[in-house]
Amino acid sequence: MRRPPGTGALLLLIGCLLTVLGAGSAQAAGYRYWSFWEGDGGKNWTYATQGPSLVRPDDGAVQGFRFSVSQDSQDSAQPRRAPDFGAVCAGTPAKDGLKRIALVIDPGTAADAPDGGTPPPLRTACARVAPDASTAEALASVAKPLRYDSSAMLCAISGYPASGCGEQVAGDSGGADSGGADSGGADSGATDPGGSAPAPTADGDSGGGPSAGVLTGIGAVLLLGVAAVLQARRRR
Repeated sequence: MRRPPGTGALLLLIGCLLTVLGAGSAQAAGYRYWSFWEGDGGKNWTYATQGPSLVRPDDGAVQGFRFSVSQDSQDSAQPRRAPDFGAVCAGTPAKDGLKRIALVIDPGTAADAPDGGTPPPLRTACARVAPDASTAEALASVAKPLRYDSSAMLCAISGYPASGCGEQVAGDSGGADSGGADSGGADSGATDPGGSAPAPTADGDSGGGPSAGVLTGIGAVLLLGVAAVLQARRRR
């Protein structure tokens, strides 16, 4: 059977559209790292806007860390334990001249673990530190060994993970099951105590493929092409 005029062009345009959109999804990339969170005074987490070495929380504050894979602060997973100071520090009495900081340390899920490893269990700790201590100092007092890279980015808490630091991971993120932030950068909440999370490319994406804006533009052009072919066929 002979196909109507324009059918081949229409199929080609549809195929191109599906290929481009599929490539954007398949090439999405994220970063594997510890994200830094702050309790909001209630039962919710807030993505940190400064690094843990810059934040000097008050007595009674709750600070959280979550290891996960995410593309940016919008899809990063938050700790899976509510920021409840009373529950975390119930067994640590107050002491004159010191403040208490509740810490929630969530190593994430197996999907986030490097090389298919098994993450340690989520844990909480109550740090009793000097009044001017930072979150980084509070963490060091209860969760050694900590590992940092040459740029002072926090790579491991209590030795996890054993290697790697903010590396790029291709494909869908394993930790995007709940909203969150990256871990403590001075301007982005990344776990770099004084810096930022793994940086996106100059176009604003994570370096794993075409940006959303580019894909949207290409998709729009292809859809207009499909519409033009259909209109031409109707006129015949």
